[in-house]
Amino acid sequence: MAHDLDKLGLNTRSIHAGQDIDPATGAVAPPLFQTSTFAFESCAQGAARFSGEEAGFIYTRMGNPTVARLEEAVAVLEGGAGGLATGSGMAALTTSVFALLEQGGHVVSSSSVYGPSRVVLERDFARFGVTSTFVDSSDTEAVKAAMRPETKLVFVETPANPTLTVSDVRAIADIAHAHGALLMVDNTFASPILQRPIALGADIVMHSMTKFLNGHTDVVAGMIIPATEELLVRIRKSHFYLGAVMDPHQAWLVLRGLRTLSLRVKAAQDNAMRVAEWLEAHPKVRWVAYPGLASHPQRDLAAKQMDGPGSLMSFEVDGGVEAGAAMLDHVKLMTLAVSLGGIETLIQHPASMTHAAMPREARLSAGITDGLVRVSIGCEDIEDLLADFEQALAHV
Repeated sequence: MAHDLDKLGLNTRSIHAGQDIDPATGAVAPPLFQTSTFAFESCAQGAARFSGEEAGFIYTRMGNPTVARLEEAVAVLEGGAGGLATGSGMAALTTSVFALLEQGGHVVSSSSVYGPSRVVLERDFARFGVTSTFVDSSDTEAVKAAMRPETKLVFVETPANPTLTVSDVRAIADIAHAHGALLMVDNTFASPILQRPIALGADIVMHSMTKFLNGHTDVVAGMIIPATEELLVRIRKSHFYLGAVMDPHQAWLVLRGLRTLSLRVKAAQDNAMRVAEWLEAHPKVRWVAYPGLASHPQRDLAAKQMDGPGSLMSFEVDGGVEAGAAMLDHVKLMTLAVSLGGIETLIQHPASMTHAAMPREARLSAGITDGLVRVSIGCEDIEDLLADFEQALAHV
């Protein structure tokens, strides 16, 4: 495009990255290339593309113009060498681990992560000789103590799902690199609008693009953003052969969502601060975990490495599981559903929903109590949100 995106502000980049004017038609919105395969001008050209001697598209599992625009856009926002779009956030995780580890390898991971992320590491990769240790990654000494000679990857989710604990990305990157390991950060909760882990030393960033990057609760997608060309090439091989790729129409929808990413993230964050303060002062709420509150144990760290505390929070209603269920069953404006990062407010109970596959002991050790409620604040009018919390809590 006419401008050097790296020199432009983050808000401008979120609007213009991957949005170049189509040279063939002048279309302002990116074209949708809904095709499985691409024709060659000659047999020699086909051979040159397969050998890598000539750039160009071959087959959508191996690359597609619409998907490539999205990969470029997210890589620009995260400051990476490139992007690899996947069919889901879990596909982003499993493809990365598959590419980076082999039998005998070891992963150190945040204990509080998305439930299926932990389950696939603990149960499925373990079947192939990859072991994992789960620690409170907000404690850098715990991360350091968990490192082994065979540790190849440190995986951190910050802010964590669903406890909202914050881990020091720069310090953990130093620990990982000192032990010859790579650091991968799940940046789903913050989005690149609020946090850019590669600038803090991370080697790979991953997203569930289902959440903030898309933002409209109508797409399931993931993204891997390696910091270097070497890692991009390494992971791309597994990405193609595993087939964990993204459909062009889904990519087109996420490109549309990116154009309002900054606006949505900041509007939801403004609402979240008001909601967190309101909940913390409510007599029926035991505690609130939100990185913007003075009561949050890593508030200073969040302020240092993030551009804002985000719009996710967790809390517990006085009375535990039963009281929380009573509140959840009576929300009207908020939607009782899993996922997050949409333009609407979503509320759920992790112990019985997103993290139900984790053994209770593992959940509790990660800080995911039975009564914890997670809420993803949306962009509704704040007065309407607070009124819904008030009437729902009245049923407790």
